[in-house]
Amino acid sequence: MEQYLDLLRHILKVGKRKHNRTGIDTISTFGYQNRYDISNSFPLLTTKKMFYKGIFHELIWFLRGDTNIKYLVDNKVRIWNANAYDYFKKSAHFDGSSYETYIKLIESDPEYAKKNGDIGPVYGRQWRNFDGIDQINKLIEQIKTNPNSRRLIVSAWNPKEVDHMALPPCHSLFQFYVDPDAKEISCQLYQRSADAFLGVPFNIASYALLIYLVGAITGYKPKEFIHTFGDLHIYCNHLDQVNLQLSRKPKPCPKLIIKHIPQRIEDFKIDDFEIVDYVSDDAIKAEMAV
Repeated sequence: MEQYLDLLRHILKVGKRKHNRTGIDTISTFGYQNRYDISNSFPLLTTKKMFYKGIFHELIWFLRGDTNIKYLVDNKVRIWNANAYDYFKKSAHFDGSSYETYIKLIESDPEYAKKNGDIGPVYGRQWRNFDGIDQINKLIEQIKTNPNSRRLIVSAWNPKEVDHMALPPCHSLFQFYVDPDAKEISCQLYQRSADAFLGVPFNIASYALLIYLVGAITGYKPKEFIHTFGDLHIYCNHLDQVNLQLSRKPKPCPKLIIKHIPQRIEDFKIDDFEIVDYVSDDAIKAEMAV
């Protein structure tokens, strides 16, 4: 995962300070690409400990077409909580609850969660119901029937609905590439906006997992994840954490074992996956800008 550390070094070397909607300035660059060979290992960062079950739960959530944080909250995945609360505060249902009360009610009261836990037509909605089109099923069918297609694309960026989302999609479009002779499958993601310290390691592992799952369902071996960026940035309140991470030496990446393959991709469960030989440095905490 030296490529990821090089990404951080690139931002620090050529980036420019920019203001943004969060109120926390960034060191920002535009246009960058990394490639990860995932054929024999899984690209889980080792220079800080990663909560990989949270990554896996989020992808399962996307693939099920879910847009309610109840599933994530129940599984101790907090990455969408702040966005969900901000979305709730802007809604007609806002009851004055504090953030802490809101999350506790989402966890304990299914009816409250059903009414107030949805965050708009975000990734899961667009992947599985983009104006009536199930893009994931269409992708899988195309891979099975026309693997040489140049149209193996899924878009989360829906201009008609983007203003109704808690957070417009950062990882906005991805394209699969299949080599039928070698029985290999790869994917390239275009990410319009990327928090290099907190978000990017999460995104790398999430899309690598997606390649593994799509490959398992369609009969192809994972080969490569290509990560292409628009606005790639480090938040200025993460600079100490970035420098700490850059002082560490990457260790060998772990392996991912898929223990069970269901008939439908949305039926994967967290117990279907096992990460083996994961050795990492300690976690590095940082505040997420919302």
